[in-house]
Amino acid sequence: MLVKLLPILSIILFLIRLNKCARILGVFPCASPSHYILDNALMRGLAEAGHDVTLISPFTEKDPPKNGSWREIILDGFVKNHEKHFQDINRLKNPSNPFFIFFTTNLLGNQLTEETMKNPKVQNLLMSNEKFDVVILEYFFTDGLTTLAKYFDAHLILMSPVAANMWNNHVVGNPSLPSLYPDITLGYPFKMSFYQRFRNTFHLINNYINLNFIFYPKQNEIVQKYLPKSIDMRESISNISLMFLNSHVSLSKPQAHVPNMIEIGGFHIMPPNKLPADLQILLDNAKNGVIYFSMGSNLKSKNLPIEMRNEILKAFRKRKEIILWKWEDDFLPNQPSNVFLKKWLPQQDILAHPNVKAFITHGGYLSSSEAVYHGVPIIAIPIFGDQKANANLAEQLGYGRILPPSEISEERLTVLLDEIIRNAKYRENVQARSQIMHDRQVKPIDTAVYWVEYVIRHKGARHLRVTYTDLSWYQYYMLDIFTVTFGLIFIAILIIKKVWSVFCMTNKRVVKQKQF
Repeated sequence: MLVKLLPILSIILFLIRLNKCARILGVFPCASPSHYILDNALMRGLAEAGHDVTLISPFTEKDPPKNGSWREIILDGFVKNHEKHFQDINRLKNPSNPFFIFFTTNLLGNQLTEETMKNPKVQNLLMSNEKFDVVILEYFFTDGLTTLAKYFDAHLILMSPVAANMWNNHVVGNPSLPSLYPDITLGYPFKMSFYQRFRNTFHLINNYINLNFIFYPKQNEIVQKYLPKSIDMRESISNISLMFLNSHVSLSKPQAHVPNMIEIGGFHIMPPNKLPADLQILLDNAKNGVIYFSMGSNLKSKNLPIEMRNEILKAFRKRKEIILWKWEDDFLPNQPSNVFLKKWLPQQDILAHPNVKAFITHGGYLSSSEAVYHGVPIIAIPIFGDQKANANLAEQLGYGRILPPSEISEERLTVLLDEIIRNAKYRENVQARSQIMHDRQVKPIDTAVYWVEYVIRHKGARHLRVTYTDLSWYQYYMLDIFTVTFGLIFIAILIIKKVWSVFCMTNKRVVKQKQF
């Protein structure tokens, strides 16, 4: 009887092993609410799949997942420090000097890494002797934190809040041709002019110099100070199992990806919920439609310069549509009767309403992806980061227009609103993109869960990694080959020149001898 039951018992034990709960550590120190939306959605998906999740983050979850296990290690004070940097919108604009870009990103990354590593709660975790199967790190200028995966004897997965670009391609060896892929901080269109390609190329070169000779050494110095045992950061960063990209072909131009880069863009977007009663009535009864206006979770509309705000209000006052504005204060001077204010608004649910005709946004990646998902054309007012690049892309793909902050006026805003609302091509283009975004074999969050479990099943999935990780950066870009090649050409030219010089001198002597 026992012999007959052995095959059944084996199958049961196999299924138990297959569905074994994994211990997953998420490290997400960035105090940006928009980043947390992504981080929380990913970790929630893993918890709902039955895994044991620990989350290091500045935020706390009010409604933890019902399945799996959910533990939070809160980085106190991070949110307050973050908010201080976003009070002056004019100061946030991307610097034109590329060296200053590297200076600011280095400063941000070093602060995030050090504040995370020295946090008492993180130090307690480091001293706890706990082990994890996977460490998922948001890849946002905190390369030193990759050492936590090796410290906890775990596989390393990176979560990039943006698409493939020069800031993340290098760690997995993804092609990053400066002629094809503009840096997101420069805000160039994909089809660049000669000058833009020239500047983009040198920006890429400067980035690698900065990484290898300035940023990485400092990051390594920081983590060595706080880790209980020494772990070389360069060793940990070359041991990446997988990188998730918050991107999708519906949101950007198609790009090449190495096998261990997985696109999951839009994974944070949920099916629309019923709106609060007051908003539901307002939107349902908007006979002329609704214009939704939000500057996102980091930027606050109340911090807009007064002159800019007044020009926007002049344009809104002339509209027949209802204006629904995310305004973070109790009072808006000169508020028109058709403008309705809320300190917080359920953005995804609002964009899903059929009466929403246009979305005025800062052009952040989450807002852009939500607009595409729900098929709403946009006017983008980009301020910093990747926002200008996203706005350029929306304009190129025909579902949005750019309104630079310096060009905001009553007349300009009116013209653009009339254009994207009255010209059917903008809604047609964005709805075509929406169909592409919806047309997937499985939900993107299910894709993410599958690949995390895949990495665990295949013990780090080394078979997905390209040989780039075995090469030095100068070997990958063949700088040693070019150096030797041009060196040999230079030596050959010198030899030819020397031989020619000797030949000419000899020839002159022969001529002189003949003359005498």
